[in-house]
Amino acid sequence: MTTTAAPTRADRRARGAVAALFLTNGALFANILPRYPEIKEQLGLDNTVYGLAVASFPVGAIVAGLAAATLIRRFGSAKVAVVGTVLTSVGVLAAGLAPSVLLFALGLFIGGAMDAITDVAQNAHGLRVQRGYGRSILNSFHAVWSIGAVLGGSMAAGAIALGLPIGVHLAISAVLFSAVSLTALRFCLPGLDAAGAAADAEDEEAVADPGEVQAAVRAGIRPRVVLMLIALVIIAMAGTIVEDAGNSWATLYLGSLGAPAAIAAAGFIALVGAQFIGRLLGDGLVDRFGQRLVARAGGVIVVVGMGVALALPTIPGTIIGFAAAGFGVATLVPAAMNEADVLPGLRHGTGLTVVSWLMRLGFLLSPPVVGLIADATSLRVGLLLIPVVGVAVVLFAGVLRGRERR
Repeated sequence: MTTTAAPTRADRRARGAVAALFLTNGALFANILPRYPEIKEQLGLDNTVYGLAVASFPVGAIVAGLAAATLIRRFGSAKVAVVGTVLTSVGVLAAGLAPSVLLFALGLFIGGAMDAITDVAQNAHGLRVQRGYGRSILNSFHAVWSIGAVLGGSMAAGAIALGLPIGVHLAISAVLFSAVSLTALRFCLPGLDAAGAAADAEDEEAVADPGEVQAAVRAGIRPRVVLMLIALVIIAMAGTIVEDAGNSWATLYLGSLGAPAAIAAAGFIALVGAQFIGRLLGDGLVDRFGQRLVARAGGVIVVVGMGVALALPTIPGTIIGFAAAGFGVATLVPAAMNEADVLPGLRHGTGLTVVSWLMRLGFLLSPPVVGLIADATSLRVGLLLIPVVGVAVVLFAGVLRGRERR
């Protein structure tokens, strides 16, 4: 950190504004997830086509994610985050109203592209605010994101219970959270990010251009560092795969077990709710036991929790299984990013950029893989991917740091 001064009033107001942006980012996409089964049925999709269609969201994120750096430098992270939020709501609404699978995929593609830009921008602005505090507060923003996801999923469950049409429900969500983000903009830190202290440019290398990664590769990296980077990408992807299972399949799977539509949404809500609790507890657990042990314990929780839920399928047990999976992966992505950012032989921000970029492959590959397995066998078998990635975390967590003696 570059300062230890007490935060100013502007810093405190900006912290609340960034928290509001993270809340809206978590809530917007979560509003459509519990309505996926309804959309799938209306469009007459099998599991494979459905899996390919919902993968459009991460495809859009991968395509547009690196554009965030240029936009932030030109317009400022706060404005980019807010405009991205509004456009994300438009994409999600378009997907919910789509009369065909192609338009459904196009709406998700637009929503994913804007969501990725929003994600980078709100994290960049959070880093600006964090410097004013002189201590880490970024994890708290990610915990608020989980609250937003629970809020969005709960709104969707309520809309289903009330019989609200998808269009009405998602229009309410779009207007509400766009208004929240536009209001938050008034309280964000003013000016362009580059107009701040010199530390702004140093810390925001996390929003790196792809040229920096290419330059690092051309300069040559030790094989050991490459292997560590691959292991960190696998750990981060494990977190995204489990999260995507809750996004794309939890409601469908609970529905296949006979859960009513409003109850079926509880699988996703349980996953993100437990993930929120894990993020709140994560910093203290890592300080006490080390990131390596925390990650391995999380992997075991994923394997046991979801493994038992799939072996003995019941509605309550499955909801508990998704909760265990969310709790188990809560610290994985931050752990992988932190470790990647200090890998020897890489410029600051390069390892972080690689992990951030490649971990989105988990969101991209998981839906079609599970869909293909589900069509060939059953969705229950397809969801065995969750305990499999839990095993991968246990195996690869050795690259993370253990407990540091003080």
